[in-house]
Amino acid sequence: MRRIVPARLGPRDVLRVGAAGLRARPARVFLSALGIAIGIAAMVGVVGISTSSRAQLQATLDRLGTNLLTAGPGRDLFGGDARLPVEAVGMVGRIPGVESASATGRVGSVHVYRNDRIPEAESGGITVLAARLDLPRTIGLRVAAGAWLNAGTARYPAVVLGAESAARLGVSTPNTQVWLGSRWFTVVGVLDPAELAPELDSAALVGWDAARAHLGFDGHPTTVYTRARKDSVGAVRDLLAATASPQAPNEVEVSRPSDALAAEHAADRAFTGLLLGLGAVALLVGGVGVANTMVISVLERRAEIGLRRSLGATRGQIRLQFLTESQLLAALGGVGGVVLGVAVTAVFAVTRGWPTVVPPWAMAGGVLATLVIGGVAGLYPAIRAARLAPTEALATP
Repeated sequence: MRRIVPARLGPRDVLRVGAAGLRARPARVFLSALGIAIGIAAMVGVVGISTSSRAQLQATLDRLGTNLLTAGPGRDLFGGDARLPVEAVGMVGRIPGVESASATGRVGSVHVYRNDRIPEAESGGITVLAARLDLPRTIGLRVAAGAWLNAGTARYPAVVLGAESAARLGVSTPNTQVWLGSRWFTVVGVLDPAELAPELDSAALVGWDAARAHLGFDGHPTTVYTRARKDSVGAVRDLLAATASPQAPNEVEVSRPSDALAAEHAADRAFTGLLLGLGAVALLVGGVGVANTMVISVLERRAEIGLRRSLGATRGQIRLQFLTESQLLAALGGVGGVVLGVAVTAVFAVTRGWPTVVPPWAMAGGVLATLVIGGVAGLYPAIRAARLAPTEALATP
């Protein structure tokens, strides 16, 4: 007697049978896939935006360099404001490994206004600083309009405005006069934003000699900027405080602006972790939606399951059919979520002027995560469908 062997389903047959259930209920499939897509899009978008931000930070540091150090006065032993010596810049410039050194000095209680009619209390938060001529070369400043101070303008009432200062004063072009220190100063230049020295964005910079002659500046620097060779940054940093103020090195605060940028990015990474957690929750909700859809599908298709069992389909084939249907549903949501996440990353990066970077592992991981979710969500409905007896399933109205 010949043994009856159930027909086997090939991979194409499995896909065709699994896709048939999805085509029969397009609206429900779309809504379930949308839940998965939102979770994947959130996760891919967060990773992509974070990576694009990191790429922009690296490009900024590559352009500006990580070898800039700053030294400024801290507090003395009695809690008062310390001061750097007038000779601090010259002494720092002689440290081995220093390529250039420059400085700015705060000019007392002097403020700058758009004209002489503005009340004194409405200073706009703009700081007036005396600046040395080699400041742009040391920091990497760029002039957006006009020119930087030179040997001639640095001795006369001329001023260069930081990017924010120019915006607050409504000045966009040079040869404009502003009221500074109870006299008119001519704007000779406007700076681009200074990534490594953001304090200069809200400042008005005048020549060192002009600040002494017209504004009562005492000549003591308040920030010394030092550009060191990359292989000597550590050594220069160790010597900077003692060199800038030999008599009281403990009153000098030394920092590295690139470290501040890195710390800011570390805070962004913490926020990224929070957003990834929210994306994972959204993905879990999408998985619950897939499971709900598959359970309802099994209940609605009991007659179909009974008919297939009566025609010779095995329990394993029924399980495989519904598991494949669940996987296809999750894969639709995963692919759609990856595409949506990449699109969101691209739009956000372009609007911020960043490079668009989406790691391949994030895209592949998003699709893989949906397959896992689809497998877990469809496992119970598939087992439940396979356990239905043909007679019981066919008797379902």
